[in-house]
Amino acid sequence: MRLYPLRLWSSDVEFSFMTFRNYSYMISIALMLISIISLGVFKLNFGIDFVGGINIEISSKKPIQLAQMRKNLEKINLKEVLIQSIGENEIGIKVASGKDHDTSSIIDRIKKSINTEFENNRIKYERVDFVGPQVGSQMIWSGIMSVTLAFAAIVAYIWIRFEWRFGIGIILSLVHDIILCLGFASWMQLDFNLSSIAALLTIVGYSVNDSVVIYDRIRENLHKWSHKNIIEIINMSINQTLSRTTLTVLTTLIANLALIVYGGKAIQEFSLLMFFGILVGTFSSIFIAAPILPMFKLEKI
Repeated sequence: MRLYPLRLWSSDVEFSFMTFRNYSYMISIALMLISIISLGVFKLNFGIDFVGGINIEISSKKPIQLAQMRKNLEKINLKEVLIQSIGENEIGIKVASGKDHDTSSIIDRIKKSINTEFENNRIKYERVDFVGPQVGSQMIWSGIMSVTLAFAAIVAYIWIRFEWRFGIGIILSLVHDIILCLGFASWMQLDFNLSSIAALLTIVGYSVNDSVVIYDRIRENLHKWSHKNIIEIINMSINQTLSRTTLTVLTTLIANLALIVYGGKAIQEFSLLMFFGILVGTFSSIFIAAPILPMFKLEKI
């Protein structure tokens, strides 16, 4: 039995993407301005990894459910709490203390709440310490460096595989994606932590992958249809890869939606940022990375 590739529509479909490229540029610029304003007004809601906080590790004779511990600590109105299993009958608790809070008072409240709720579990505090904001500043710098190095590596790869014009297209689309994702995180007041950096790097990789598929088809069509102008070739290339792009984004969004709905608070905000970033990355690969190439006099490779 012969298997045929799954397609949402024929590769011969002809949507005139290049006709609307100027409108897509205006939409993108407007969204970037809104995102920058959001960053200025609401700012990023930096989490424990970046602003510092309290780190507590406990062990118990009996198992404690993470959801049960989270529900218990929610009663004392802490700013941000991250709870995770770190071993058999061992739980790690990270709490953002904030600039205007007394650290020792917060620790006392946490201990009192845990001891009252789980008095029969024979709780033992293996570790209780405080991570200062200076460590958080180092983490912010490390996060910036990781994104910058990813940018540089991606541009170098595109430059080697294709040419410099494609590299500029990738840079512009990725700057667009990162600014919109940061603006979304600030507007939604998502906890911005190391998981958020991981989400941004994943979004960057996803967006580049989409763009490279289109770029590869553009390069192929430039050789195959040398008599056609660049506008026709780019439009043809986007249409030829559209079914693949749509199927990929739909399957990824469905997986992310499941994490948002059923993943719990620990990964919900990570998945939400990923969901938005995938939509933005797909938009930029179709309406920015490829359509912008004629501005740099791309004719032949």
